[in-house]
Amino acid sequence: MSVTSTFLSALGIVSALGQGIEQTSRTLFGDRRADMIAHDDFLIDRTTMLGTVTGPLVALPDHLTQYDTRNNRLLWTAMAQITSEIDDLITTFGTDRIGIILGTSTSGIEEGTTGYQDMLETGTWAPGFRYEHQEIGSPADFLRDALGLSGPAYVISTACSSSGKAFASAQRLMDAGMCDAVIVGGVDSLCRLTVRGFDALNSISEGVCNPLSKNRDGINIGEGCALFTLRRDAGDIALMGVGETSDAHHPNAPHPDGIGAISAMKSALAHAGLTPDDISYINMHGTATPLNDSMESTAIAQIFGTTVAVSSTKPMTGHTLGAAGAIEAAILWLSLQQAHDGAPLPRHHWDGAIDPDVTPMNLVAQTGQRVAPNDRLAMMSNSFAFGGSNVSVILGRGFIPAGMTS
Repeated sequence: MSVTSTFLSALGIVSALGQGIEQTSRTLFGDRRADMIAHDDFLIDRTTMLGTVTGPLVALPDHLTQYDTRNNRLLWTAMAQITSEIDDLITTFGTDRIGIILGTSTSGIEEGTTGYQDMLETGTWAPGFRYEHQEIGSPADFLRDALGLSGPAYVISTACSSSGKAFASAQRLMDAGMCDAVIVGGVDSLCRLTVRGFDALNSISEGVCNPLSKNRDGINIGEGCALFTLRRDAGDIALMGVGETSDAHHPNAPHPDGIGAISAMKSALAHAGLTPDDISYINMHGTATPLNDSMESTAIAQIFGTTVAVSSTKPMTGHTLGAAGAIEAAILWLSLQQAHDGAPLPRHHWDGAIDPDVTPMNLVAQTGQRVAPNDRLAMMSNSFAFGGSNVSVILGRGFIPAGMTS
């Protein structure tokens, strides 16, 4: 079978799961607890559980302190894990042939909020306030300048589908001959604006989120970054397909019949040249909101039936919004990297209370559950955003890239 020959050859990651591949995998596939922490400084009247990066972040270079936000420190911390791979890209292709495509929804808006608050209270701007911190394109500008690159560099901000759609844009840049490699991923940081915004929609869970449960009551916001190198000439894990759709059903509610979600998943399968039977695992969008979970379970069942293994990992990461697509693609990548003795799958954390309005799913029920060893494995991740912006991403291992023979 032929597939698009682009490989995700390296991963840097930081989230509530931990920092780096080893710690993230240990939390994701084992018994280490994720850093879901109660905070009392985001909502005015109560605490809320947030997926929090607790470890120290890598400081920005001294000459780039004008970019110093928590969002960019998360980005730099993930980047520091793949420095050697990026250096190899620069040596191989040159600084003008490497692109940067990122997804975010927050950028440095928390620093902007603090700056405006100081202005209202004191009448003057704090010395460290910079308006450009909160510009949505700041992460790509920062990374381009930090790495000395001159290829295309931009940010996609379509709420929760942002970094999922970044993979499609990165692949298009390479297919168009504009880049030989792309640094692609997503980053989002905790901020009062998003937490209070979702609270205003009555979408924040009272505890740790509970996807697919009859008792589900909303999301936990999270933060983190996942950063990949995408290239044609090296790698084991292929970016096989991306499906993008927009159903534009409602400003913040999905179409109840999952029309856009179904179309995105089918489009990703077609792009990858796969059938539903080729997919071994689906990382659900799985936000634990009443509308999303019932819609998504219906949509998955319509295409795949109810036997494909599925789970939502948001009880372990929180909903990282603009970074969710990249972090959940990283979860597929980490599973596929360990597929030599059967790919490990992340357990679905919930209270087990079955909702009759949710189509039954083949949930990953136990820690240590694995996909049976197979020479070819493909997995899907879904991200569905406000405004009906939908994206499904398929990664695979063991398939023959286009232009190559077995």
